[in-house]
Amino acid sequence: MANTWFETVAVAQRRAEKRLPGSVYGAIIGGAEKGLSLNDNLTAFDQLGLAPHVAGLHAERGMEVEVMGQHLSMPVIISPTGVQAVHPEGEVAVGRAAANRGIPMGLSSFGSKSIEEVCAVNNQVFHQMYWSGGRDVMVQRLQRAEAAGAKGIILTLDWSFSNGRDWGSPWIPEKLDLKTMIKLSPQALSRPKWLMTYLKTFTLPDLSAPNMAAPGQKPPAFFGAYYEWMQSTPPSWDDIAWLRSQWNGPFMVKGVCRVDDAKRVRDLGASALSVSNHGGNNLDGTPAPIRVLPSIVEAVGGEIDVVLDGGIRRGSDVVKAVALGAKAVMIGRAYLWGLSINGQAGVENVLDVLRGGIDACLLGLGKSHVNELTPDDVTAPDGFFRTLGV
Repeated sequence: MANTWFETVAVAQRRAEKRLPGSVYGAIIGGAEKGLSLNDNLTAFDQLGLAPHVAGLHAERGMEVEVMGQHLSMPVIISPTGVQAVHPEGEVAVGRAAANRGIPMGLSSFGSKSIEEVCAVNNQVFHQMYWSGGRDVMVQRLQRAEAAGAKGIILTLDWSFSNGRDWGSPWIPEKLDLKTMIKLSPQALSRPKWLMTYLKTFTLPDLSAPNMAAPGQKPPAFFGAYYEWMQSTPPSWDDIAWLRSQWNGPFMVKGVCRVDDAKRVRDLGASALSVSNHGGNNLDGTPAPIRVLPSIVEAVGGEIDVVLDGGIRRGSDVVKAVALGAKAVMIGRAYLWGLSINGQAGVENVLDVLRGGIDACLLGLGKSHVNELTPDDVTAPDGFFRTLGV
């Protein structure tokens, strides 16, 4: 049997590209328009350096933090990602991996597995929601999340329904009927390992959204749920404050890039905010989250948990974000590469890679714990940081 272990997330991505059908891999890569934000999310970390020590280093290093009332074994959270056609166990495998490594999991409203299934394998689930379907529908979804055992809510707001990519967008079918399977068969047959993973379970990738279903109703197809979201009137700040009032627990607003928005999120009583541009899938030209993180931390970091989501591929990226004020980071594509290669074990591999990288950085920086990291541990070129909305 081939060795499925990989030493970096970059290796995992290369293997995933070879394993996944082109349309599946392309959907994960995503991006918008020219891909400016997609690229900046990654290259911004390359411009940041570290300031190491050479003596007085610590033999033991700690990584535990607390975010949204949950204990994390390291400052990493699984970010919610939509329909996962990369492995038949999907979010259940991710949930198990996260639980085994002691970190919370964000579950997407557009996930392929239900919140009940995922909460059954991970007791630190944050249920992600979009503003979709009207107030009554959203209350039903909150109640369902609470009944399932979700520990918190992530309200994702960084999405503008932009379409078109300069390199072309992958074809995503509405459902897997016979006609669709015939059309996709050349792609599937060219990736036999991926296909066999599904055939062994007598299933095909599920393109429904069970967490968007009304009580007692059949889960809608992905595009049916997406259409509901597209047709919903975007929320006002009063709407967001109302939704927060409906949930008696930790509540995160995801997608903040501006200081003025961060202050509004704090003022409406949110427990946390995520500095994010939706992985470069939203408004192209939005700066990488790491560029705007310090200004947001300075404005509200003492009053609300600030996490960063976007561009994390290695432990040193996590350390840079924490040093600049984030309580933790969220990862998306990184764990999907691991999931596609080796299911639950692949996700655990990614988390172990990040943990090892964090530990190595703490050693080199002379820190005994991630809580000791400060901006002085990071070097940045002139003009690197951005302050929006002041």
